[in-house]
Amino acid sequence: MAHRPPILLIDAPSLYFRAYFGIPESAARAEDGTPVNAVRGFLDMLATLIRGRGADRMVCALDYDWRPAWRVDLLPSYKAHRVAPQGGEVVPDTLSPQVPMILEVLAAVGITAVGATGYEADDVLGTLSVTQPGPVEVVSGDRDLFQLIDDARPVRLLYVGRGVAKLDDCDDAAVRTRYGVPADRYADFAALRGDPSDGLPGVPGVGEKTAARLIERYGSIAGILAALDDSDSSFAPGLRAKLAAARDYLAVAPTVVRVALDVPLPELPTALPTAPADPDRLLELAGTWNLAGSARRLVDALAARADA
Repeated sequence: MAHRPPILLIDAPSLYFRAYFGIPESAARAEDGTPVNAVRGFLDMLATLIRGRGADRMVCALDYDWRPAWRVDLLPSYKAHRVAPQGGEVVPDTLSPQVPMILEVLAAVGITAVGATGYEADDVLGTLSVTQPGPVEVVSGDRDLFQLIDDARPVRLLYVGRGVAKLDDCDDAAVRTRYGVPADRYADFAALRGDPSDGLPGVPGVGEKTAARLIERYGSIAGILAALDDSDSSFAPGLRAKLAAARDYLAVAPTVVRVALDVPLPELPTALPTAPADPDRLLELAGTWNLAGSARRLVDALAARADA
């Protein structure tokens, strides 16, 4: 049986934030001086991925709600440090206008982008990872998405913490090597350890190694909580007290950290086009925003994939 090419599930906010901070504004501007560094970088990332992964399908996931109320209700500290004084997420002033540009270019090229009200891009990616025919490759610089890895389907994470050109192609063994836990236990591990970038306090005094040992021994946070209620269970000196003090946090943290796998999404066209869906519109956008080089690289990558 012929090997089916993968579907690339793109964490669009993760990539366009990285593009924005990776390319100086002074190096990428439209004719009127508008910065387009995030747009250029994002399109170049997609071209690199299409050329390098042999994918024939792609969906870009969007943040329709970067801080969903259902997560905040459980854990008020969730991403609280990233809330702007006037509300909404703290986003650089010159990045926000580039997101609609990215979406317009994707539409002209014919690459699907989708979000869902009340959910983050992570949740859209999670749902697509279990509903789209595999193999699946999720592309993100967000460590939380290690939890989506599933060797059986298979679902891999292309972790771009060092950039798309130096991505880490991660399976379950990679997560075990890196953190000492299997991928399907990563969410509970992360909740124990905490993550300041998401406003997750973790359990004070419990770092990565202790968190990994706890998951290895008890299997999950639910298992840890059950062991706390068992007078015969043995914990290292002081550890029982730390975990008991964090009981309320541990009761809700796994739900906050776990990616939703049941987001209501419409039927989506996932096939990568062999040529732009609206070449005239793409030409117009490339001219207006000085994106000719990046647009051409993306179109060439699509054509090369089709020829292959």
